[in-house]
Amino acid sequence: MRTDIKICTLDDLLSLQQIGTETYNETYSHLNTPEDINEYLENAFNNEQLQKELSNPSSTFLFLYVDKIIAGYLKVNEGDAQTFNVDENALEIERIFVKNNFHSKGLGKFLLQKAIDIANERDKNTIWLGVWRKNKNAIDFHKKMGFESRGSYSTYIGDEEQIMYIMAKALK
Repeated sequence: MRTDIKICTLDDLLSLQQIGTETYNETYSHLNTPEDINEYLENAFNNEQLQKELSNPSSTFLFLYVDKIIAGYLKVNEGDAQTFNVDENALEIERIFVKNNFHSKGLGKFLLQKAIDIANERDKNTIWLGVWRKNKNAIDFHKKMGFESRGSYSTYIGDEEQIMYIMAKALK
């Protein structure tokens, strides 16, 4: 199994849209109504929104390739692109997804380590992410990787409030 990482550019918009909607659906469609999922996907992965995010110098998207096939992706934010100010000098992992057919191959850990490497290269003190409280597998995974809970915040999918745990790891 050969893995490669590639930074996404505006030229990758359609591929990002495809992997983003596919992995979000795989991960969350069974926990939300179809209407709520479709509304979220239309808002989060439309061309205008992705162009804006890809053009933001404080955000970075990376594709993970396995044998030349996109298997997952990662989005990290710093500065004003972060969802919250968890630490004065932090890097947020906003999205980290691996396609279902590539699970159990260590790829989530690989992407997480890539995010940690980026945070270290950028001399960050902390790396953090929001994890939905109903996503026990992700919570357990991040705890195992040294992340600790630092509070919570709410987000909405449709009319449903979803509590997100802030999980952070000190790097210094």
